[in-house]
Amino acid sequence: MSLFPFLISMALFVFGMWLFSIADVVAGFEAIVFFGGILCVAIALAIPFNVLGRRESGI
Repeated sequence: MSLFPFLISMALFVFGMWLFSIADVVAGFEAIVFFGGILCVAIALAIPFNVLGRRESGI
């Protein structure tokens, strides 16, 4: 995996964890912020799965 997709996925993962942590502080938007955290973490995990899936073959 190259450096650029790693940095993007790590930033999305950390941002998603941050959204999880502030979800209870945001009054009225708790569910939206928490769901945004779920989306960020899911996208952060999907990037390495797809990049590694295309680059490594035969295993």
